[in-house]
Parts: sequence; C-alpha cells; structure tokens
Amino acid sequence: MALNCGIIGLTNTGKTTIFNCMSNSKAESSNYAFSATKSNKGVVDVIDPRLYEIDKYIHADKVVPATVEIVDVPGLAKGSSQGEGVGNKFLADIQQTDALIHVLRCFDDDNLPHIEGSVDPVRDMEIVDFELQVRDLDLVMRKIQRLEKLVKTGDKEAKKALEVMKIYKDHLENMGNARTAPVSEEDKIYVRDMQLLTMKPVIYVCNVDDDSAVTGNKYVENIKEALGDSESKVLVIAGKLEAEIAELEDEEDRKAFLEDAGLDEPGVNKLVRAAYDILNLQSFFTAGKMEVKAWTIKKGMTAPQAAGVIHSDLERGFIRAEVMSYEDFIKYGSEQAVKEAGKFRVEGKNYVVQDGDILHIRFNV
Repeated sequence: MALNCGIIGLTNTGKTTIFNCMSNSKAESSNYAFSATKSNKGVVDVIDPRLYEIDKYIHADKVVPATVEIVDVPGLAKGSSQGEGVGNKFLADIQQTDALIHVLRCFDDDNLPHIEGSVDPVRDMEIVDFELQVRDLDLVMRKIQRLEKLVKTGDKEAKKALEVMKIYKDHLENMGNARTAPVSEEDKIYVRDMQLLTMKPVIYVCNVDDDSAVTGNKYVENIKEALGDSESKVLVIAGKLEAEIAELEDEEDRKAFLEDAGLDEPGVNKLVRAAYDILNLQSFFTAGKMEVKAWTIKKGMTAPQAAGVIHSDLERGFIRAEVMSYEDFIKYGSEQAVKEAGKFRVEGKNYVVQDGDILHIRFNV
C-alpha cells in the first residue's frame, strides 16, 4: 500500500525545500509568492536499518525499502478556499492524500518577504486551518442538503447521518477541525468517503534557521503552546541545512555534516517515521537472494491482507505464512538456525502480522 503525504503551508514557508530534502525528484523553489502553478509529486524511501541488517546474512541482489509518495502543494493564502492565490485546484490535490505535513515558517530572512508582512507561525497555522475548514464546511453543507431530501422519503439511515453531519457543521463553523469534532468512532463512517481536509492527521514541521536546528527557537515554542494538549506531532527541521545535507552523495560526508550541526540523523527521517506513526502503519519484510524488501501495512492486518499488499493473487490463494521475527533472524543468523532454535512459525489466515516479521507466503491460485 502506498502512503501518500501532502506538504501544505503558506507561500514562502520552505515547503518546496523540505520536499526536495525528502524526494528523489527535485522541484524548483522561488522567493516569489504564487510562482508555482502545479503540485510537485515525488517518492521518498523509508529509511529502515533493519533491511540492511537482514541483507548482511542474505546478500541479496538488491535491497528495496518501503516508499512514501509526497505531494508538494503550492503555497496557500487567505481566500484559497474562494479561489485566491492557488485556489481550489490545489485544495483538491490535498484531498487525495492520507496525511498532511504542515510546514510553518519559524525563521527570519529579510531577503524572503512574508506574504502577511511578518513572521508569525501561529497566525499562519490559523490561516491555513481556516481555508481548509471553509472547504470542508462546503462539502458538509452539500451532503446535508442531499441527506435532507432522503430524510423526507423516510430513510432512517439518512436521518442518523444527518444528525452526525450537523455536528460536523457546527464544529467547523466554530473554527474547529473535523478531526476534533465530538463524534464517536462508529459515527465517523458517515464522513469516511468525503476526504475532509481537516479530518486528515497532521504533522507540523517548524522550518527553522540553521542555528535553531537542535534546540528550536521562540517561534517553535509559540507553536507548541498554541497546540497545547493536541495530539498533533511537532517536528523541528532546518530546511536549508537539510537541503545541503541532501546534496551530498557520500554517506560519510553526510554523517560529518550532521555531526557538525549537532544532529544524529536527517530530520526528514524523523518526518517519515512520524507519518508512519500517525497513520498507524508498520513494516514487514520478504527476504531472498533476488531481493530483501520492506512492505507497508496497517497495524492489525492479518497475514492474507499483508500478502495482498505484495500481490492480490497471494491474498486470493493464501494457504499459510511462514514467519520469523526480525530479532530471531538476526540472533540466529539464518532461516535454518531459526528453525533449529524452534523459533520458526507457520501461521494461518487469522495471524496478525507484527512489525518486523519476515514472511514467506505459501499460496495456490
């Protein structure tokens, strides 16, 4: 399953710089507001050291990490929901994503004017939230109109759906995001097909200057204070510094650069892990001489469902899964040694795949 994250924020916040740090395709960044005319799309590898530890024993022809698709949406502005700036087209692009990475400008730069005239990430966050809320409210109002017609015909399910939609309507009208609406998990089924923008989980990225890469700054503290007890993740990334690290091809040069900056790893690695976390995702592995590969699944998926991520035929004809844990494989050093230690398992259709499982699927179609 492909994870898809949308990078959003006001114009000139450093979104495209962050995108270029993450992505295998590079987009042109500009100091001019609204200079972008389309969303940039790319793919980023999910860095998982376990893959390479497995390969030390397998020596496969290639190692294939899991990937995340990312979409860099051109900068938003006040009135985007009404067509201002980049307008509705790009709000529609955001709808197709699983999670949002909201980049906030937390640095001063006289050569890069802020569209609102001053640096204030809390205000910027509220502006973008408002534009997404307006878009969602429009979608909710349209669905309410359709449901009201069905209720008049005596449709009992439509009556329940209408009650839930009115809760979302009131919440959005009071500047709330759909994800925090007082609706039970059971009742969220009524908005599942609507792709509401403010229903999507969000990671806030505070884009700071180089000197603030480790400790953050006053702008970061303001954001954390504004979010309060919110479950939203806040990450500090020095976009310009990360861009310089990403340009280095030699791994040792990257490590030296990171050490000089006081960092233990690129911030974008933390960003991808955070996206996995908020979307309740995990990885399992397949390992053979041709390739050692990581696969992305939702936590709680069964062995047949995980097999279906590899290929639909494997789920359809699933017989059993042969399973080793990552820890056992590394401890014993080979599949045969794992078997001799009694740690090799054969699991059926009800087995729930665990993070780090190494699977071999037996199937017949």
